[in-house]
Amino acid sequence: MLKIAVIGAGRIGHVHAKTIAGHPAAELTLVADPFGDAADKLATLYGARSCKDAEEVFSDPQVDAVIVGSPTPLHIPHLLAAAAAGKAVLCEKPIALDMKDVEAARAELDAVKVPVMFGFNRRFDPSFAAVHAAVAAGRIGRLEQLTIISRDPAAPPVEYIAVSGGIFRDMTIHDFDTARFFLGEITEVHAVGQNLDPAIEKAGDFDAAVVTLRAATGAVATIINNRHCASGYDQRLEASGRDGALFAENIRPTTVRLSNAEVTDAQEPYLDFFLERYADAYRLELSAFIEAVEAGTTPPTSIDDAIQALRLAEAATQSARSGKPVRLG
Repeated sequence: MLKIAVIGAGRIGHVHAKTIAGHPAAELTLVADPFGDAADKLATLYGARSCKDAEEVFSDPQVDAVIVGSPTPLHIPHLLAAAAAGKAVLCEKPIALDMKDVEAARAELDAVKVPVMFGFNRRFDPSFAAVHAAVAAGRIGRLEQLTIISRDPAAPPVEYIAVSGGIFRDMTIHDFDTARFFLGEITEVHAVGQNLDPAIEKAGDFDAAVVTLRAATGAVATIINNRHCASGYDQRLEASGRDGALFAENIRPTTVRLSNAEVTDAQEPYLDFFLERYADAYRLELSAFIEAVEAGTTPPTSIDDAIQALRLAEAATQSARSGKPVRLG
């Protein structure tokens, strides 16, 4: 039984706490959050202890592993402190808001010996993982084009967007990792940002974007993002190769379809948010983390994966603001 602490009792902290509590090989031991009674409320839900200071997590001998769900500027400090205390780490994305922060800590990150995994849960989504396995098995021949569609049902508060690092670091970062998962090394990024919501534009961000990635293999990925979608949480993926194509479609609560005098083959809306849509992905992500910790093996999403995703996010930001493609050396 892996005893896990969660740092951060916000939305993502609740997701991880619930996932840990429902996992047969994990135990939620401690929740840390400095704000109000957030940690105590979340810990009480699952019979865990709480504290306000993350340092208590690192010094607690009953904690085997730490999930870092704190604000992004604290990801590297909390990751390194947990690793220095000998605790395995599952850290949320992105690794940082700026590559300068990564470079400043690069030597320390390279020296980490404990298992460290990053929360790119899309890799563990059963549908996306099945497409990846089929591509790897040669079912569609050489992969030529990858299309990733990710649209949120509604934008988060403008106050959050203003400190999020922008759409490419906050939202597209998952899609960048998915593209690398399928295509490997990315050599060029071309992004077009859209300002559809005046409030988000005033906050200095885009609320929609289309990104094209060119891989070293010659394959191309197209990522389509939007912070709002009238039909719900739109999450699709298409992989096209010389010998065929694979499609991962949206998930609905049931497979029921209605046909009558007004509609034909009408279905329920897509699952409305990431908490529901990626519940299985979070569970399988945690399982992969626990297995790596217990076996002493390298987790499937590494510090380098997180760094490369952030590099793509920064290149996309540069491209969207300049209107020009960015080559990656």
